[in-house]
Amino acid sequence: MSLLDPLLIAELALLGLGTGFLAGLLGIGGGMLMVPFITIILSGRGVQADLAVKMAIATSMATIIFTSVSSVRAHHKRGAVRWDIVRRLAPGIVVGSLIGSLGVFALLKGSYLAVFFGLFVGFSATQMFLDRKPKPTRQMPGTGGQLAAGGVIGFLSGLVGAGGGFVSVPFMTWCNVAIHNAVATSAALGFPIAVANVAGYIVSGQGVQELPAGSFGYIWLPALLVIALASVVMAPLGARAAHALPVARLKRVFASILYVLAAYMLWKGLFAGR
Repeated sequence: MSLLDPLLIAELALLGLGTGFLAGLLGIGGGMLMVPFITIILSGRGVQADLAVKMAIATSMATIIFTSVSSVRAHHKRGAVRWDIVRRLAPGIVVGSLIGSLGVFALLKGSYLAVFFGLFVGFSATQMFLDRKPKPTRQMPGTGGQLAAGGVIGFLSGLVGAGGGFVSVPFMTWCNVAIHNAVATSAALGFPIAVANVAGYIVSGQGVQELPAGSFGYIWLPALLVIALASVVMAPLGARAAHALPVARLKRVFASILYVLAAYMLWKGLFAGR
């Protein structure tokens, strides 16, 4: 496939604009939207299903490196990031991410990852649809507990190509961290999650056969560059729109869309290529 194909660039730019806007509007990472659509784009260009899923997850994660930086700057200016929590969770996140992306991700078939992704997105969509806010019942655990929690967050993020917000935000609010601090801190955690996982995807993808042109390990560079540029431009507009639109209702509409994408990934994992 040509890296300069105008149709390909247009598809990736639209995806980046959409994910960037929704990230700013609803406070969600773009992975749940990006992974199914990058899988569709790659599959439509002849990449076999198993490899397309893996590359979509890895490329989605790589975009978080860029989008998390601008998000963290905005949250930090408001003093909302709990850097003390970041310092305790980050080491576990790095270890968990590397175990996931270097080991388990490389060993698992893409079809298994697609099924896991579909179930994860279905669960996340249900949480969003119901707009559940966990009751704060306790404080953050000690250093050891936070290292372990970070490991789980990093590991799960690496398997689904997401920044961890759907795990870390409920965990922090459950531990009595104010919701605005939890969201801001989750944004800061997105950077070490992305860097560690991307390093793993690059190393574990070396020597893989039939990678499309423009690949760096499992990362598909054309998608990374176009989506990252477009999403960084649109995220501030989405954040501004959040103050003028009925976000609670929009979350339910978006959750319905996520159910469709989850169903597609489940179908891809269970039946595609058979």
